[in-house]
Amino acid sequence: MSFLKKLSLKNKEKTELPIEAVPSTFRHHPFTELNNYSYYFENERRLYKTLRTAVPIIDAAINKTVRLIGNFKVKCNEEYIEKELNDFLRNVKVNATSSGINSFLSLHLDELLTYGTAVGEIVLDHELNCVSALYNASLSDVELELSDNPLKINIFRKTKSTEKVPVKNKDLILVSTLNAEPGCAYGKSILKGLPFVSSILLNIYNTIGLNWERVGNVRFSVTYKPGNSNGEKIYTKERVMQIAKEWSKTMHCKDSVNDFISVGDVDIKVIGADNQVLDSNIPVRQMLEQIVAKMSIPPFLLGLSWSTTERMSSQQADILTSELEFYRNILEIPVSKICKTFLRLNNYPEDFDILWDNINLQDEVELANARLTNAKAKEIEKRLGEKT
Repeated sequence: MSFLKKLSLKNKEKTELPIEAVPSTFRHHPFTELNNYSYYFENERRLYKTLRTAVPIIDAAINKTVRLIGNFKVKCNEEYIEKELNDFLRNVKVNATSSGINSFLSLHLDELLTYGTAVGEIVLDHELNCVSALYNASLSDVELELSDNPLKINIFRKTKSTEKVPVKNKDLILVSTLNAEPGCAYGKSILKGLPFVSSILLNIYNTIGLNWERVGNVRFSVTYKPGNSNGEKIYTKERVMQIAKEWSKTMHCKDSVNDFISVGDVDIKVIGADNQVLDSNIPVRQMLEQIVAKMSIPPFLLGLSWSTTERMSSQQADILTSELEFYRNILEIPVSKICKTFLRLNNYPEDFDILWDNINLQDEVELANARLTNAKAKEIEKRLGEKT
């Protein structure tokens, strides 16, 4: 072999391009904060807000819990005091657009469940003679600290310059905490522990969406294999361009159905048709079970049609009732403070009882059936007594 021939082969070997791996594009779900979460002050509250937006079942569980709390009435010894107090609670101004203490308690409990802490304020008039409104404060505008006295906390108001200004009238501030740890001024959210589980759930949903884009939106692979003759190899590029043009015309035709006809060895396959989509029922249900267990809401109230017996459903309803009673006990503290402030400003005695409505309609039905049974029993006893 001549020297020039060896050199040409050597140069040809050097000019060959190596095979490179090209990464495919992958889009993450938009709630990336759930993948890199941290439990620190403002980050924690922003994390829980994102969590409610990202996982609708969590937002639905909190909203249902707030609505299931129900209404209440205040019972006083004097009838005219009771009437004035209940009228005040029904018509008191709340924030800028609402009225009634139920509106205030709904937002108060929503903040309490989401962030573990809720802050409100009793707003007096200019002359400090009566309660003019109730205000739900944002936790971003307030900071709580433990004082030297372990039985009291210091409440500060944040300004635009990030300075902390002590609140003057602490008696008018309503602070509620949920499962607060010893030595901590803030409570714990019921969503704590769910970001990790929710991030896995969102990754599954995001993968399902990507798989449907790849498999559901059908893409075709058209491969032309030229023959061994020199004539076909010479015009390979021209035939490939012609096949691509006619195939594009066939696929974009919407008015009629066209057939694609070609001469030669042309192979047409659907990209991703042989791909097996993973079954997501089991992992998704496992993640949802963790969320439902944390939220303490029966699955059937959230639209989850899991197989449950009638006895199991009644037990879940009893557990939900105990949870709602627990939240009612927490809400009675700000309600009592509001009522005492109103009675004190009107020189009325601070004697009252808070009477909550029954939690659900099933309790009302059972009570009605019990009264009906007792009435029938008394009627039977009365008839038996008349016969004797």
